[in-house]
Amino acid sequence: MDVPSPLDRTDLRLLAQLQTDGRASNAELAARINLSPSACLRRIQRLEAAGVIAGYGARLEARALGLGLQAFVRVQLAQHDQPAIERFATAVTSWDEVVACHALTGDMDYLLHILVRDLDHFSRFLLDWLLAQAGVADVNSSFVLRTVKDAAGIPLPTT
Repeated sequence: MDVPSPLDRTDLRLLAQLQTDGRASNAELAARINLSPSACLRRIQRLEAAGVIAGYGARLEARALGLGLQAFVRVQLAQHDQPAIERFATAVTSWDEVVACHALTGDMDYLLHILVRDLDHFSRFLLDWLLAQAGVADVNSSFVLRTVKDAAGIPLPTT
């Protein structure tokens, strides 16, 4: 995956449009950034091939799907050898409740973003899965009261 040598202003405008409206047709995108449809399509294909555009998808509303409780859980492993780390990573990738997992610096090893139905569901997940099966020594949980900002995309560099 090669990043295109530097992204120009047109690439950045195209990426901004795609992050805002990923369902726009190629003709719509081309008109919005003042390119011909064929030039726009070539740019999109180049950005996809280079891995700048990682994929396409829909943003779903968790509450509308019955997932009303969101938590961030900081995890410290009991052991830090390679087999323990691999067991933890394998377990985390198998749990639907975990929507993101980040390895951290500092006093905790991982940060998990959890989506569950309610507190009972969270309690079962924590006790039956996270603490019981993943080699976890300690957890610290924080529940989301409200979301102040939930960006639809990532910040793009300025030219």
